[in-house]
Amino acid sequence: MAVQGELALDGLPRRLFACTPTRLTTWLDCPRRYRFTYLDRPQPPKGPPWAHNSLGSAVHLALAGWYRLDPPARTSQAAARLLDQVWMHEGFRTDEQSAHWRDRAREMVTRYASTLDPDDEPLGIERTVAARTGVLAVSGRVDRLDLRVVEGTEALVVVYYKTGRRLLTAYDVRSSLALALYALAVTRMFRRPCLRVELHHLPTGDVVAHEHTPETLQRHVDRAESVGADAGAADTAFKAGMDADAARERFPAQVTPSCRWCDFLRACPEGSAVYAPAEPWAALGSGD
Repeated sequence: MAVQGELALDGLPRRLFACTPTRLTTWLDCPRRYRFTYLDRPQPPKGPPWAHNSLGSAVHLALAGWYRLDPPARTSQAAARLLDQVWMHEGFRTDEQSAHWRDRAREMVTRYASTLDPDDEPLGIERTVAARTGVLAVSGRVDRLDLRVVEGTEALVVVYYKTGRRLLTAYDVRSSLALALYALAVTRMFRRPCLRVELHHLPTGDVVAHEHTPETLQRHVDRAESVGADAGAADTAFKAGMDADAARERFPAQVTPSCRWCDFLRACPEGSAVYAPAEPWAALGSGD
């Protein structure tokens, strides 16, 4: 891994690749979507909003608002009221479908809030964290940052909420590049180790945790730097100018079933030739 502050050949400090974990994973998933998202201006038109994004955003906003209340006001009923206040209707098929999923989301935050100690004050809610490596200037926002006693020792814990229908596994949390980079950033900002990361699955109440080591975090950093170097080189080439054929070759489409959920499927000849866009509410699953 490159040493922070390493000098470039011209004697000037190396320019770091500014990114979020989402930017890095977008490059990994599909360079074409990366180009549409971060480089093309004007940006290609997106498809309609997704209902599952509306649900997830409302749940996150409600829980963030719950922690901003005074501790005596942090009740499960307050969480339900906050969910109703921030509910979003975008992406749902009908008003009735929206109301059904608002009720489901209200149940999620009510049940989850009932498991929380209102007197436990997190170190951060929707906290922006950042760190520099030899290649990257990475930043992002953590849903919640806790200071807890784990096995008799105070520990910093990165918490991320998940609202999708898919059940989570230990691999999801262990392999998450985003969670590892957030743990690194928290470690740097607070100058104390942050090794525990957690995914909280609100539909089921499951908590899936992983305890990193400095070595496993370093492996994630090395991977992130490799991805960032590739994406940064492509960025530089794009901004220097390239024709349409060169851009298609440098930013190839990765055509997979997930194309159905891409905001830019309609602008992608390769993806749209194979897959039709999913309905905006399709990811909600049954019970609609």
